[in-house]
Amino acid sequence: MNSQEKNEAIAMPVDLSTPTTKMLAIGSWTEKGLVLSDRLPVMLKEVPATVRLYLTGKIEFWYLKRPEVSGVVFIMNVTTAEEAHELLEKLPLGVAGMMTFEFIPLGPITPLRYLLDNEPTA
Repeated sequence: MNSQEKNEAIAMPVDLSTPTTKMLAIGSWTEKGLVLSDRLPVMLKEVPATVRLYLTGKIEFWYLKRPEVSGVVFIMNVTTAEEAHELLEKLPLGVAGMMTFEFIPLGPITPLRYLLDNEPTA
């Protein structure tokens, strides 16, 4: 790229848009979910239901929220908080009102495009 092309590229509007490609779902126990004796019977249904979401590809990764062990963290293969919420509210802990989720959209680190030349990707 010569200096004139670089100047023209700099003058062009910068596209900072980032598509949402995954959703981070951070689960926390509700007051009701903190009662261990009430939660354990629900967990017997929760685990298989969560495994089903994993096996269908809706949950890509799952982790225990640390250090206080107060919930779970999922990286989900959905593009909206609404879809993630709908799926997780149908799980037994959601139905029982024992867990709530915060949703954070995730996407590629699009500023990396400025490190590339302007050749199209394959």
